Order: sequence, then C-alpha cells, then structure tokens
Amino acid sequence: MENKRNFKEIIADVEAFIFDVDGVMTDGKIIPIEGGDFIRCYYAKDGYALAYAVKHGCNVCVISGGFGNNLESRMRRLGIEHYYLGCMDKIAALNDFAAKTGVNLKNTIYMGDDIPDLECMRMVGIPVAPADACSEVLDTALYISEYNGGAGAVRDIIEQVLRVQGKWALDCMGVVAADANETASR
Repeated sequence: MENKRNFKEIIADVEAFIFDVDGVMTDGKIIPIEGGDFIRCYYAKDGYALAYAVKHGCNVCVISGGFGNNLESRMRRLGIEHYYLGCMDKIAALNDFAAKTGVNLKNTIYMGDDIPDLECMRMVGIPVAPADACSEVLDTALYISEYNGGAGAVRDIIEQVLRVQGKWALDCMGVVAADANETASR
C-alpha cells in the first residue's frame, strides 16, 4: 500500500508556479480600449506575492490567451521573465518553459480557471484552481483555493508554498516593482 502524502508535504517540493491571467490573476473582466489593448483589474496582494516569489528565486511563469501592452507591462513590473501572452497552444508554452528552466513538471503548480487550462493542469503534478473556476477545472484540481480569481487565489497558493519551504516573510522590506527600481536608481 502506497503512503499518501498530504498537500503540505506535496507543496514542499514545488519548483515552479505557472498561472493563467484572466480568471486567475483577475476576476475575468476585461475592458477593451482604443488601440486593441485591454484594462484588467489586479489584486494588489496577488501582485505582491508574485513579485515576492520572483525576488526569492522562484520560477514563475504566466501562460495566457490574453494579450496587450498593459498585460506585458504588468509581467515586467512584477519581474516575471517567463510569460507567454496571446498563447493559443498552452501545452507548447508549458513544455518550452520546462525545457528552458529545467523544472520537473511533477513538482510544478499550474493554476487555471477554465477549459483552456485543463490540458496543462493534467500535465503538472500540482494542478490548483481559484474557488470560482469552472466545474471541469475544479474536478481536476488537487487544491482549490478558498479565494476567487483576482481576489487572492494567487497569493494563497504562493504563500502556502513559501511558508512550507521556509521562504515566506523573510524580511519586512517588501518588494519594489522592476520599473520602480530603475526609476529609483536614476
């Protein structure tokens, strides 16, 4: 009989976080603006956790069908180096990220909220979802956050992993957006 590990034991081995955007980092609402871009509303605590994870050496990746200059700017400000925007082949992006970073997908978290995320969720060892994900995603998830997309689900999973790994709240200085670091040094 195999010894089953609990969720905290599983996340102790996490090597990477992969997130969708719309419905995960946001509540899914988008406002089209002139020029073909979109306005998205992000939750500050999710952004802080993402930047904190990057600052502390975590592999963070974003794979999204969403696109736009505002979204790309957000990724750069958070310090996320690996992002695939306007992505119509999430499996190819997932495999590219794994090849570039050498992460073991068995020890990777993928947080998605809708049907386009299912294949990626099935390829990683730790599929997770916001509370308001579609039923197919909820059925696939190993862990379902108590928080909705765009309302703390991203922070929830990052904080849990980093707490178990002893990397959470190492200092009280916080993180500064990548663009702000450049501005401050001028």
